[in-house]
Amino acid sequence: MIKKNSGRGIVWVAPASLHLLQGQAKMIMEKSTILFILSGIVLALMSVLAVDSAPAGQKGQSNGAAETGKAEVNMVNLQDVYFAGGCFWGVEEYFSRIPGVVEVTVGYANGMTDNPTYEQVCSGTTGHAETVHVRYDPQTVSLKTLAAQFFEIIDPISVNRQGNDVGSQYRSGIYFSNAADHAILASVMAEEQKRYDQPLAVELMPLRAYYLAEAYHQDYLKKNPGGYCHINFASLKDLRTEKKTLVDPGKYAKPTDAALKKILTPQAYYVTQEAGTERAFSGQFWNHREPGLYVDIVTGEPLFSSADKFDSACGWPSFSKPVEPEVVTGHVDASHGMQRVEVKSRVGASHLGHVFNDGPEDRGGLRYCINSAAIRFVPYEEMDRQGYGELKHLVR
Repeated sequence: MIKKNSGRGIVWVAPASLHLLQGQAKMIMEKSTILFILSGIVLALMSVLAVDSAPAGQKGQSNGAAETGKAEVNMVNLQDVYFAGGCFWGVEEYFSRIPGVVEVTVGYANGMTDNPTYEQVCSGTTGHAETVHVRYDPQTVSLKTLAAQFFEIIDPISVNRQGNDVGSQYRSGIYFSNAADHAILASVMAEEQKRYDQPLAVELMPLRAYYLAEAYHQDYLKKNPGGYCHINFASLKDLRTEKKTLVDPGKYAKPTDAALKKILTPQAYYVTQEAGTERAFSGQFWNHREPGLYVDIVTGEPLFSSADKFDSACGWPSFSKPVEPEVVTGHVDASHGMQRVEVKSRVGASHLGHVFNDGPEDRGGLRYCINSAAIRFVPYEEMDRQGYGELKHLVR
């Protein structure tokens, strides 16, 4: 494991604290010993228990809920990600201790053979990597956080080796089953790459196949607390999981600057990336009244609801609050001889506009003055189709 100083922290500025910003700056050896002949009756009992307790198609899964403390999880919208980081015993145990992780199993992924055995995988001829399947609640822990934690327990520039374990089956990789996860994982890897001169030796690719490993591998370190493990669990003590929020930042990612120059209009690029301002009464949404959601034009992250929009007669779209305090951040702006609070989007860090304390008193007293060029409108009737259905209650 390589110890790193991440420096990933972000301080979110809630609307109530924006007033305060006005005018101020702010394994190989041990594995060989476990291949003994188990008692027939014990093996039978273990198999029955595994089959009876696991859902169809996932027999032998372990349940990490016992390791999540009192974290509340949404069992309906669980997401999946697969990590290969050397011997899967320690990797499984590590992720099972993260709040919001509900289930973790170990298996063999992205190889060339069907239903391989451990012995076959160890031969190095199957193409499979020892992998853990992580099921998690994105409202408690984001994909971005899980991926960042993965890099805390591996040497990302080591080829086909982690700890004492050597071979192609011990290569490092992140595999996804949801295409939308690629951008998020790629952004984490891009940040990690900045820490090294050598290219990362970590695969990032879709999951092609995943086969559960034998029953004795599942929850191995729980059954054998003193067992072999190359993982250092120290990084878990500083882990901060996300509180339950309406908007999961892990679902959104900022494209590269080159991509933005192709995607955005010159005006939108000028406003969001160069902190520009469109002329008053010139934007598309200054007097827009249709019900729906306003999202960051750069990332698609939800920002404002039409229900919180009001006519301020200033010539720019005005809102009394964002859909959730955390989706925007406040920054002191002393440009043009004025003391103002600049508002940026959370994930994209897009310049949106400014916030003032001259808004309607009955709505909290704030006025978020936003550039039309910085936002995209999603009509209420389109919110389900575009993936924002869970926020429809904020509009009507």
